[in-house]
Amino acid sequence: FKLRFSIDRGGTFTDIYAEIPSESKFIVLKLLSVDPTNYDDAPREGIRRILQQVTGKTIPKNCVDTSNIEWIRMGTTVATNALLERKGARTALVTTKGYRDI
Repeated sequence: FKLRFSIDRGGTFTDIYAEIPSESKFIVLKLLSVDPTNYDDAPREGIRRILQQVTGKTIPKNCVDTSNIEWIRMGTTVATNALLERKGARTALVTTKGYRDI
């Protein structure tokens, strides 16, 4: 079997939706996007936890076997929110001749 993951990584929470097509079911998990005491990366940790639950095998942290993953689709609002709230670093765009459309 292969799982399909759809992930939304936000500034506060990361939502992981895993579809298990062979069983016509799904699992949803919500994690803090930043929780360094418990994991380095929320999307990877969510995938690991769901794979562990579905396979019944213990999977060590920061070590995900991708053989049971069909695809991963991930979106994020972190950059969009930073832009809209004007919280990002000051940035300049420099172009050369021939890039008038930018």
